[in-house]
Amino acid sequence: MTENSVFESPIVGRQLFGPGPCNPYPEAHLALSLPLLGHLDPAFIDVMDATSEMLRQVWGTQNQRTLPLSATGSAGMEAAFVNTVRPGDVVVVAVNGLFGERMVEVAGRHGAEVIPVEHEYGRPVDVERVVTAHPNPKIIAAVHAETSTGVVSDIQELGQNKGDALLLADCVTSIGGIEINLDAWGVDLAYAGSQKCLGVAPGLAPFTISDRAFERRVEKPANWYLDLNLLGGYATGSTGGQRTYHHTAPTGMVVSLKAGLERILAEGLESVYARHAAAGQTLQDGLEAMGLTLFAEEGARLAQLTTVNVPEGVDSSAVRNFLMSKYNLEIGAGTGAYASKIWRIGLMGHNATEANAHLLLAALKDALDHA
Repeated sequence: MTENSVFESPIVGRQLFGPGPCNPYPEAHLALSLPLLGHLDPAFIDVMDATSEMLRQVWGTQNQRTLPLSATGSAGMEAAFVNTVRPGDVVVVAVNGLFGERMVEVAGRHGAEVIPVEHEYGRPVDVERVVTAHPNPKIIAAVHAETSTGVVSDIQELGQNKGDALLLADCVTSIGGIEINLDAWGVDLAYAGSQKCLGVAPGLAPFTISDRAFERRVEKPANWYLDLNLLGGYATGSTGGQRTYHHTAPTGMVVSLKAGLERILAEGLESVYARHAAAGQTLQDGLEAMGLTLFAEEGARLAQLTTVNVPEGVDSSAVRNFLMSKYNLEIGAGTGAYASKIWRIGLMGHNATEANAHLLLAALKDALDHA
């Protein structure tokens, strides 16, 4: 080993309890060491097909066009808008955190007439305000689990009241951690990321689009790489089922995602959701028992991502540095105006255990005692 080898550095054993990434499921981690496959190897095509089918199960959809995009979750957002928005189209966006703000930015860059429906941070989406913001929008977009605030919103109710609009849901922090049933909820497009409750390293963006949305797509979107028509020829096959080359997919990452999904489905979705719920509840109860206050509105708090107010007079950064240097664990800061005002603590994927909740509580108490 060299003196600066990563295998001897402090990053080995880092416990990732921030807003993502989390520590991968062991099965997903081990899969990264398997021999590499080519992106048109029939064995890899089988892996891609199996991975897409498992994504359908986790997402609760029968959408044929369901695949892992070769990019992070932000590219999933980009793909959703670039394939559906034409200049002048009205897009209503529910904004109750950073990623709602980002939807506004991305939709606007593709020429949409964006109507942001602003909410106080820490509160869930007000469905009535969103669906009455415009009489006939092309798209209604919302974040299911807002990573910046730790809030969950009712996507099902949005779907029931969307009218003729396409409903777009950001599921980056929800997939694999809480129930999602896209078809029953009336969701037309959704994207996620591999690095949170799915328990896989960052690098892939699970994506799905309904037939209804695909029929309304932009025929030649401005972004070639994220053109779903071209991607579909590779991921699901063109006419006759023949796969057509589009790009060199990150085959090792897809194999790892497949292993992570197999791990989740073997445990059972309901059991996985219950494990996340129990871990989050233990953490949140313990934080309040320590005299800390939670940021997200009661009744709309995510179990997998807890937001807690930094106590008056406490240096947020100093506490996070203490946790990293003494316990080799990471928690996250807030974003934007809340960067130094809240902590974001994730118990996601493999990390979603009550034992880890107790570890975090003990470590944070120690850090506050030294603050």
